[in-house]
Amino acid sequence: MSELEPVLRQADANLESSLQTLFDLVRIPSISTDRAHAADCRRAAQALSDYLTELGFDASVRDTTGHPMVVAHHAGPDDESPHYLFYGHYDVQPVDPLHLWDHPPFEPAIRIGAKGQKIISGRGTCDDKAQLLTFVEAVRAYKEVNGKLPARISIIFEGEEECGSPSARPFLEANKDELKADYVLVCDTGMWDDETPSICAGLRGLVGEEIKIYAASHDLHSGGFGAIAANPLHIIGKIVAGLHDETGRITLPGFYDGVHETPPELKKVWDALEASRPHMLEQVGLSIPVGEKGRSMLELNWARPTAEVNGISGGYAGEGFKTVIPAEATAKISFRLVHDQDPHKIRAIFRDYVRSKVPADCRVEFGDHGAAPAVQLPYDAPILDKAKQALKGEWDNPAIVTGGGGSIPIVGDFRSILGMDALLVGWGTADDRGHAPNEKYNLSSFEKGIRGWIRILDAISKP
Repeated sequence: MSELEPVLRQADANLESSLQTLFDLVRIPSISTDRAHAADCRRAAQALSDYLTELGFDASVRDTTGHPMVVAHHAGPDDESPHYLFYGHYDVQPVDPLHLWDHPPFEPAIRIGAKGQKIISGRGTCDDKAQLLTFVEAVRAYKEVNGKLPARISIIFEGEEECGSPSARPFLEANKDELKADYVLVCDTGMWDDETPSICAGLRGLVGEEIKIYAASHDLHSGGFGAIAANPLHIIGKIVAGLHDETGRITLPGFYDGVHETPPELKKVWDALEASRPHMLEQVGLSIPVGEKGRSMLELNWARPTAEVNGISGGYAGEGFKTVIPAEATAKISFRLVHDQDPHKIRAIFRDYVRSKVPADCRVEFGDHGAAPAVQLPYDAPILDKAKQALKGEWDNPAIVTGGGGSIPIVGDFRSILGMDALLVGWGTADDRGHAPNEKYNLSSFEKGIRGWIRILDAISKP
């Protein structure tokens, strides 16, 4: 590690200017969901491209069908050195409701947080502007000391992550030869706690389905047709009730194809982590987990698939009472996927299951609300162990391997389109309030995140 000390010292010396770069970026209201901020999104992209150019990258702003991408490349020591693609996003969530902010969301500053720690305040600090800059500033320090980078580095910064990444897949398809690398590195996740870094080895995929059941030609009087005519709400009820058995397992045939068991040694780590914290459900007023029996809540969240009903509508739900049998009803159902589950297969077997529950004199229509595969880095991947070992030098607590309950669709696209596994390392903390008023990022996360990426980049670039 002694050879890294000059690079780490350079990163520390750069901290003030690194913060100024971050502040300048946060001041740009790059809200991707609001068309009124389209110019701001382009301005943020251009600012990042210009900065990467200053650092010696061949960088450019690339047009898409939506907000632009930033793409940049930097040579390594030689053409045989490892090649890594780093991903982040410069777009941010809307700031509403504005009156709940304690300070203007696009006027970043160093403030004191609830725990007495120094924080960087402002929209986009934790999600994802400070996060992506921890990597860029690590690269900057490394090059300033050594005059070169330890590996070939490509970068892609997206401007539509917060609105579903509609342009990402076609952009990756059109540029896959240029963007292909050995691994993709992502900084859009968090730490286990303020003192314990974590490496996310997997993100769950997602399938979104909407079903609409049609029965009678019009709404019916339940006194005249009750127990005679099919009720679409009853049909949906049977569909929903049949998705799980009494042990919490999902009943769809072939649903668990591609789902792998968590290694026993990792389950022990997760069990200990869960035991070290207050009960996960207590903070939401519950106490009894409902997933597969015999599994910890962390394993259920990080490494097991789900089927959830997100909404049901039909009939009369207004004030008072109306004895009606509705002519139609709708349900929205989502599946979180893990490991090697095929989202298109899941959609197909779900639709077959629904059709089997619909009476012959009724019909069903399906709505497609997206599909993305899970992302799973093998637990025994050498890059994972190298990253864990590298972070030992920065935090007192060893890094832990976790999973992600949510989804980042473009990371799944990196796997399906470019054939690249992802190493996800982020420095966010549970109280960063991403997507909420008063978003912040701990100053220590920014400082130690830069140093962490220096250590990781050096470690994974060596044989």
